Amino acid sequence: MVDLDDIAYLKSVDPDGMAARVSELPAQCREARALVEACSLPIEYRLVDEVVILGLGGSAIGGDLVRSLVQDSCSVPIFVNRDYGLPAFVDDHTLVIASSYSGETEETLAAFGEALERGAWPLAVTTGGRLAQICEKQGLPLITFDYESQPRAALGFSFVLILGILRELDLIRDMWEQLEEAISLTEHLQSQIGVQVPDEENAAKQLGRRLEGRLPVVYGAGHLSEVARRWKCQFNENSKGWAFWEVLPELNHNAVVGYEFPTTMSEVARVLMLSSDLYHPRHRVRLQVTGEILEEKGIAHEFIQVEGESRLSQALWAIHFGDYVSYYLAALRGIDPTPVRTIAYLKERLARAS
Repeated sequence: MVDLDDIAYLKSVDPDGMAARVSELPAQCREARALVEACSLPIEYRLVDEVVILGLGGSAIGGDLVRSLVQDSCSVPIFVNRDYGLPAFVDDHTLVIASSYSGETEETLAAFGEALERGAWPLAVTTGGRLAQICEKQGLPLITFDYESQPRAALGFSFVLILGILRELDLIRDMWEQLEEAISLTEHLQSQIGVQVPDEENAAKQLGRRLEGRLPVVYGAGHLSEVARRWKCQFNENSKGWAFWEVLPELNHNAVVGYEFPTTMSEVARVLMLSSDLYHPRHRVRLQVTGEILEEKGIAHEFIQVEGESRLSQALWAIHFGDYVSYYLAALRGIDPTPVRTIAYLKERLARAS
């Protein structure tokens, strides 16, 4: 059995230091806040009718998280766009935020170019690349950050920078106090699930073990809906395995019927149900009843009770917990969590096909 307390072993399967990147989430959030507070955005950007966030993969999830946290209080609708084109409603009253870690994401660059043609109000968040070059050449608002990692490991930047942009433009209320609570909570969480914490006391290591040989299916609701997506993506990219995610209440209108077949799924799947005392009361009931149905069908499942006083702190706590779980699952499988060779192959083939 793999010894998750063997630091030398963890370093051997993690030569690029994904464990360090995971642990740096709180520091990323603090640095991102300072960056966005230091920027000056055009005052006319406060007059937009809607916000469209462009991004894919690890560069898009920050926008998803922001939308799920503020959509019930933001003065304008927020839409996350994951494609080459744009919805028809994007016009000269739309704020378009391009989020691309590398600045080279071809779908984001194509959509950003279309946004410029339509006269939208553009803004970019990136480390550089062609996206930064376009903004610098045309004198467009640009927020850059310097952090070497895979895009998914820079979530603290993409999330807090987008959150801060909306705050600076007075499109949402000030959430910095909640952010500070969230950062403190994740720092405390590290003392409970970090690599130095023994397996027998480490809930993330223990969950990783329960997932070994299983197909994770993550359920979330409300402000944790996109956290469920994050868990799924981290299981894909860090742990190099299949994973799925579903959202309440929608899953109660279809997914629950699919527990019948294939009959072998009960031997493979493990459903992780993100649970919060801040959910809508009916979501809490639905989650409980869904657990009863899974129990009846003999499908392994468990509730993950998130911590935090605010929705923002609960989301960040759950993200940090899930990131560690995916890291430990990679270690149990004896694989390096950092590389995404299949994505690199896809990009290479697409480049040759263009």
